[in-house]
Amino acid sequence: MANLELDLFLCRSDNFGVLVHDPQSGATASIDAPEELPILGALKRRGWKLTHIFTTHHHPDHVDANLALKQAFGATIIGPENEAGKIPGIDRTVGDGDHFEFAGHRVDVIETPGHTTGHICFHFPDDKLLFSADTLFALGCGRLFEGTPTQMWTSLEKLMALPDDTAVYFGHEYTLSNARFALTVDPANEELKKRAAEIESIRAKGGFTAPTTLGLEKRTNPFLRAHDPGIRAHLDMPGASDADVFAEIRMRKDNF
Repeated sequence: MANLELDLFLCRSDNFGVLVHDPQSGATASIDAPEELPILGALKRRGWKLTHIFTTHHHPDHVDANLALKQAFGATIIGPENEAGKIPGIDRTVGDGDHFEFAGHRVDVIETPGHTTGHICFHFPDDKLLFSADTLFALGCGRLFEGTPTQMWTSLEKLMALPDDTAVYFGHEYTLSNARFALTVDPANEELKKRAAEIESIRAKGGFTAPTTLGLEKRTNPFLRAHDPGIRAHLDMPGASDADVFAEIRMRKDNF
């Protein structure tokens, strides 16, 4: 089985577009469809034909190009069963624990309510890839528009159970702001300090901070570190539940 090829690019102002291509079969999936022209440009640049769109959630900045791309390519749109009525052009619904094949590559569906109530992530276990959209960012997590802090914490725990060497492709280039916030919650974390400096440099040169790895996020992303004694001491929440510590961190980020 051939290794998958990935193409990462910006859509809109800060959305990531990602194409996943199987060179053996020619199958190409777009992870969400934030904006038509950048996706068309990436397909043309690579000489790929779009066959699938994997939709993570219903927000317009993730589905705006669904219908145009479906009309242009006849692409099959696979998306969350709990938001099916809000996903333009959806052909197939999937839910938590489902799996399907993409050009011979296994894709596991992980339901991660929080940002929206039906948000899903796509995990390619054999390829060590996770497409986390607006659930997990580099040094951040999605804002809770529809779900509760407890729901989001439970969702993040599901992702944390995946192998540390999983490459994580996320939905937005928010990492610089996330890094600056993370330092206010986890100021003694030496690896975080080093990473924040690297991110400043990458963004100053116009580079992208995706992908990250799950292991790196577990060590430096405060939203995955609610259990950490240093963070708990800093927040004066030594005896609180992980979910409550997470909720406090999320609230602080909302007001950052």
